[in-house]
Amino acid sequence: MVSNGRQMLGLILALAGFVGTILMCSLPAWRVSAFIGANLVTFQIYWEGLWMNCVVDSTGEMQCLPYDSPLALDQDLQAARAMVIIAIIAGISGIMLSFVGGKCTHFVPNEESKAKIAIAGGIMFIISGLLVLIPVCWITTSIIRDFYNPALVDAQRRELGSSLYIGWACAGLLFLGGSLLCSSCPPKDDSPYRVTYSQAKSVDSSKVYV
Repeated sequence: MVSNGRQMLGLILALAGFVGTILMCSLPAWRVSAFIGANLVTFQIYWEGLWMNCVVDSTGEMQCLPYDSPLALDQDLQAARAMVIIAIIAGISGIMLSFVGGKCTHFVPNEESKAKIAIAGGIMFIISGLLVLIPVCWITTSIIRDFYNPALVDAQRRELGSSLYIGWACAGLLFLGGSLLCSSCPPKDDSPYRVTYSQAKSVDSSKVYV
């Protein structure tokens, strides 16, 4: 019963991380305008994401335009887009394996095989979390490096967007959920040692000597 609850908790946490990964991928808030120096009073706010960039004017109106070509993106955004897409694919695989290997489902009759499938689903969630964490940390380092670059003007500096914070939370949920699913150990036999008994031999009464 405890193992069943741990598996359900791991699946719920991993699902929350997977949904957050999709949200992080779709939001154009990886980089936002930095309000410093001459850029403190500005009439436009720039948001940059994996698929589009947006401009918010002083009236609150937002205009978003998709990128003309993937080759026009920076190298870090191109790598982040590829890794996040692979992370989503790995998350889908983890969800399917976790449902098939769940203790509450009856797709696989053998309990030992179900536990192995659930462990495989947990491994896929951990891989998905790693693929989310790498581009988030990479772009965070790039933003911080450019922020303190004296060769850039204030209008070119960017700050951390909300998608990066969502990415850190999603990576943690995927790691935790995948670890709980990996703790679904296959059932072991109660008697690991097989005991064999030999048949008792009958003694002929005529051969018994006093």
